[in-house]
Amino acid sequence: MQKNFKPHPNSFKNTFCIFNEVLPNAIEGLKKQFESKAGSTYYYTEVGMYRVSNHWGRLANSKWRLVARDPETESKTKIGFAKWEEFYPDNAEEKLYYIEADFEKNQANYQHKNNPEYDGKAVLRTSSETTKRLKQIRNLQQLTNWAKHFDYDDIDDLRKQIITELIFTEKTLEQIKREV
Repeated sequence: MQKNFKPHPNSFKNTFCIFNEVLPNAIEGLKKQFESKAGSTYYYTEVGMYRVSNHWGRLANSKWRLVARDPETESKTKIGFAKWEEFYPDNAEEKLYYIEADFEKNQANYQHKNNPEYDGKAVLRTSSETTKRLKQIRNLQQLTNWAKHFDYDDIDDLRKQIITELIFTEKTLEQIKREV
């Protein structure tokens, strides 16, 4: 018989968390402990929370992201799990976020400074500053028209150089482009 676990007191309000997708058998036998108005269901355990939902990202006053096992699956409803200690505080004022880029997959995302993988090298920014910079990085990754003004043989090398500067310095995109 499953115990009724309560959610960690700091897990819902103003938090950032990355859930990892799990298979449906992970919640077999668990008792649903909460269902939101939007239809997400929650299962609490001693070590963390399972969330079954068809929407991830910004929710109310939290930022919860799902790392999908297979992003190509048809089902919009996914089951995610996160440990209680992986819920980090979020607010608009503090510099809590950094950006990381995966140049091989041509992707970028933001992470929280409390992430144990943060090495202190990427510049920390507020959530609003992070959002603006991430948009610039994603435009550089997905578009090519910006490169026509440069005399450069390898656009991928140029792209990587500019994105790296955007992540690891406070320089504006315009400053970086002028220096290249």
